[in-house]
Amino acid sequence: MSRPLSDADLAHSFALAGAPAWESLRGARVFLTGGTGFVGKWLTAALLHADRTLGLGVELVLLSRDPDAFRAAAPELANAGPVRLVRGDVRDFVFPDGAFSHVIHAATDVVAQATPAATFAVCVDGTRRVLDFAAARGVQDLLLVSSGAVYGRQPPELPAIDEDYRGAPDLRQAGAAYGEGKRVSEWLTHMAAAATGCRVRVARCFAFVGPYLALDKQFAVGNFVRDALAGQDIVIQGDGTPYRSYLYAADLAGWLWAMLLRGPAGAVYNVGGAEALSIAELAERVTRVLASPGAVRVLKTPSGAPAERYVCDVGRIQRELDLPPPLPLDEGIRRMARWHTSATD
Repeated sequence: MSRPLSDADLAHSFALAGAPAWESLRGARVFLTGGTGFVGKWLTAALLHADRTLGLGVELVLLSRDPDAFRAAAPELANAGPVRLVRGDVRDFVFPDGAFSHVIHAATDVVAQATPAATFAVCVDGTRRVLDFAAARGVQDLLLVSSGAVYGRQPPELPAIDEDYRGAPDLRQAGAAYGEGKRVSEWLTHMAAAATGCRVRVARCFAFVGPYLALDKQFAVGNFVRDALAGQDIVIQGDGTPYRSYLYAADLAGWLWAMLLRGPAGAVYNVGGAEALSIAELAERVTRVLASPGAVRVLKTPSGAPAERYVCDVGRIQRELDLPPPLPLDEGIRRMARWHTSATD
């Protein structure tokens, strides 16, 4: 069973967007896809907090394939007064009635097992459907939640990718479906903006840590926190050399709402952490921060080849939206662990 986020986390996200920006949502109707996923839950929780704080009178219409499952998994979000759940698949949902002011398209389930073709279809067909909905309902502001996967493989000599990097996924690989699907989704979004005048922003998301992140899926940090909380060894199946950077989820939510509400039209921003560390270093960090008695065991010996990197440069979004440095990774790990242990008490 889930539980509400902490007041400290919600206040943090609220402050990053800023009260004047939240005020622009007074009386707004917002349509959100992907609201039942990790990113969507944080976006929903942040909006509900802003509505309670300022009395915005906002309505959030949230698309879900299974509203009943969402109500059972996250009742603190699904049963909130401003939330209205509508059943449907992002690729062919029936358009909700009435005018909408804002759309956030955050759908693409990276947890669910799907064929590459299905993954690509969800990205592209879902985005096309959302854009058609936005045009039909007179939406003026739209945020597309994209991914750092659009850059393809990061050159090992490049410390961090900025938004001007022109790499791309390797189209010979089945695993390129997600990144290429997001690339096409971005193109469709910018073309729709040119045709309709809708103000769009694109968030290229990287890796995150925090409440609502699953402890039993493919997210390494989630698995590491699970094992550390159980006092077990953290076992890394690979060589532990790939590099990642992690942003705490309260920063993620604040950054995304800041993008939508006060970011310039057409903006494309990386959203992720600034500190790069290897998977093995991350495991050691989780063990230390959570004072776990378990050890870190790396099963494969490094080959000596340059380490894979998936690390973003977030200087642009911080400068242009005047965002402070994000919460340190150690604090993010502690808050994530505290939330998960409280949720299971």
